[in-house]
Amino acid sequence: MKRLTLTVLLALGAALLPSPLAAQAAPLHKAAHGEFVVTNFTTESGVTLPEARIVYGTYGRLNAARDNVVLLPSHYMANHHGYEWLIGEGLALDTATLFLVATELFGNGASSSPSNTPEPFHGPRFPVTTIRDNVQIVHRLLTEQLGVTHLRAVIGFSMGAQQAFQWAVSYPAFADRIVATSGTAKTYGHGIMRLEGQIAAITADPSFNNGDYTAPPKAGLEAFGMVWAAWLYSQEWWRKELWRGSARPGTTFDQFVRSWRTRFSADANNYILQAHTWERHDVGTTPGFNGDTEQALRSITVPVLYMPSETDLYFPVGDARYEAQFIPKVQLVPIPSLWGHPAGAAANPEDKRFLNETIATFLAGGVIAPARRP
Repeated sequence: MKRLTLTVLLALGAALLPSPLAAQAAPLHKAAHGEFVVTNFTTESGVTLPEARIVYGTYGRLNAARDNVVLLPSHYMANHHGYEWLIGEGLALDTATLFLVATELFGNGASSSPSNTPEPFHGPRFPVTTIRDNVQIVHRLLTEQLGVTHLRAVIGFSMGAQQAFQWAVSYPAFADRIVATSGTAKTYGHGIMRLEGQIAAITADPSFNNGDYTAPPKAGLEAFGMVWAAWLYSQEWWRKELWRGSARPGTTFDQFVRSWRTRFSADANNYILQAHTWERHDVGTTPGFNGDTEQALRSITVPVLYMPSETDLYFPVGDARYEAQFIPKVQLVPIPSLWGHPAGAAANPEDKRFLNETIATFLAGGVIAPARRP
């Protein structure tokens, strides 16, 4: 079962539509919202969802040849607006010439999630979905609903980078290029421990009730926010008090710290589901590679721009350097930033400039010289 909303139909290109409809099409720089639904979708865990839904947004116009498409898979609990720092005139992705498809992960609350799926898969009974589950259904979205059989690039940040690497392994000729920022092709032990700590912060709240809560587990979500914040930025970011740049004048350190207790208000089971998706990812467990991550990385045939943040505590730069040695056509270009993990999503104007210039050069076929943080 597949649905095509009017806004997505309009986004497929003014040249393909009668002029009265073309005039109503979304502006090139604004997202048109879409939804793709598959009946009886079987996850890698072996559980079949009677209905699996992926929400997405599109920017620009699909050309007649359907060959101007870039895929932007979302990151942890994000919606499809998460890449707008890359989109627009003068940025890496100009919608005057490109058609962008930005997809939302299972578990974000809009795509199929613990919070919006009826029994018997509601709440904690929703199956753990993998990065490959997400890649598989997006492949179907592109080919079956949008009629797209090839991509100019897959560009992903964080869990989006995990998806980008998986695209390169699962569908090696589907995209011309891969860009991964602040994310690796496997979640290693240290990252799993961090994620388990965040899950434990939520589940330690008695009101969590094994996921069958009747009201949000407030204390657990507050604790989750504190654990999340401690890992998000670099130690030097905290020492230099770079948080002051975005805080209200007069904000004290204690006030800034306390603000993290109330920043996470989505459904707790959704947070946990996506954390499990994150921690279980490994391209080496793709069928045919027998758990060999290095072999899976060696199988990547397209050029890869690998951009870890120099100060990321979620996906450390050392893990990226380790993986890069096995990818045949890789350009490893660390982001010279103190902003930790968010540097890979343009956490500040300098990161935005560096990312856009570097990604634009790579997409144009250029070679990038590594930069160094001042």
